[in-house]
Amino acid sequence: MSDEDADSADQPAENDADAEAEAETDAAEPEPGTVAAFEERLDDAEAALDDAETESGLDDVDALLDGIESDLDDANLPEPDEDEEDDDPREELESRLSDIRSGVEDQRGPYAEAVVSDVNGVKTTVEGTRWTANGADAVVEAVQAFATAVNDTVSADVRAPDDLDTAAFDDFVAAIEDADLDADEDADEIAALLDATDTLESSIEDAEEWTDLSVREQLRRDGYYDALGGKFKDFPPEWSALKEWERRDDAEMVLLLIEKMGDSEYMKRHALDALTHMGNENALDKLSELANRREIPAIEAIGKIGSADGLNAVQEYTESESNPELQKAGLRAVGEIGSEEATQDVANQLVSENESVRSVAARSLGLLGDTRAIDPLAGVLADADESESVRASAAWALVQIGTKRALDAAAEYADERSFLVQQEAQKAQRALDA
Repeated sequence: MSDEDADSADQPAENDADAEAEAETDAAEPEPGTVAAFEERLDDAEAALDDAETESGLDDVDALLDGIESDLDDANLPEPDEDEEDDDPREELESRLSDIRSGVEDQRGPYAEAVVSDVNGVKTTVEGTRWTANGADAVVEAVQAFATAVNDTVSADVRAPDDLDTAAFDDFVAAIEDADLDADEDADEIAALLDATDTLESSIEDAEEWTDLSVREQLRRDGYYDALGGKFKDFPPEWSALKEWERRDDAEMVLLLIEKMGDSEYMKRHALDALTHMGNENALDKLSELANRREIPAIEAIGKIGSADGLNAVQEYTESESNPELQKAGLRAVGEIGSEEATQDVANQLVSENESVRSVAARSLGLLGDTRAIDPLAGVLADADESESVRASAAWALVQIGTKRALDAAAEYADERSFLVQQEAQKAQRALDA
């Protein structure tokens, strides 16, 4: 047999071997859209993630995952048997895909944007915190050290201040953004900035805040005890200082005590009493805040101040029927403020089911002095079924209003058998005779 004949005889055998190998390869490749096919594609994605060393490489992995996710959504995968505790293949594939996505995100960066975000966060902390003197020094020192790190890393020239001026943080951000750091090419610089930011955050966190001090230390540093001149007769010293600030009509210092020791009902009560006696309008904002918490002493203090600016804080309580003590405090305060805007709200309480509330409402109308209240008060005074104390309060209110018509309405009862009513009616008669 010639060589040509031998080659010709071997050719069919080689073709058969190639076909057989190709058939084995085809048989080994899973059918698209099956669980096995998705598992193989996820294996490829994991391998690609392991090999990815740049942001571009990670983008390629994300693209692979997007394709897998899209095909998985459309795939008709077998459902688990409800009667058996079989795992759901779709859930397992989705979970694995999610894990690979997380791996991509973990491998990305670091980015300059993260540094900028951290710097802005520190700026907010510095601006929003009250620092002690020692704490402020520590913050300034930390910011200056960070400025050095930024300047060295991105070749900038940011100057850190010698005080708590936070404008430097905007300069830090501008310098970092101007450096246009790339996550791949400038990874070392970004990592250095993140380390510097971590150090800055730790230093700021360790700096002494005002709230780290004890209450008495805060009061001392705010000058609360300065009124004592180093001496005090009463204990606790806060009370001694309170009496002196009350004497000086310094509402700010009294309010400081409420702010720092408001959890103590004892001290808060004495401080509110002091504000009530002082009648200082500078306390209205804080008192209104306390009145909104239904603090009766604060409502009383607002009434004693007598400013129309305090009306909104107390007027609503004239209708607090579920709490008579609160309601009476509101009625008294409204009367002492003297705004006729509240006349109708007060007059409505002349028919309250609570006798003491009706009495206080009548007296409040007298303090308001609104002549529109004459007829309702005269009606209460003429009501023989009303209690003696409420009728006497109505007569007193008419005398306070003081117009001839009001005095005439009260004077009619100068011979009343009730001593309380008679006494007020006779005052009206004397006023008419004067």
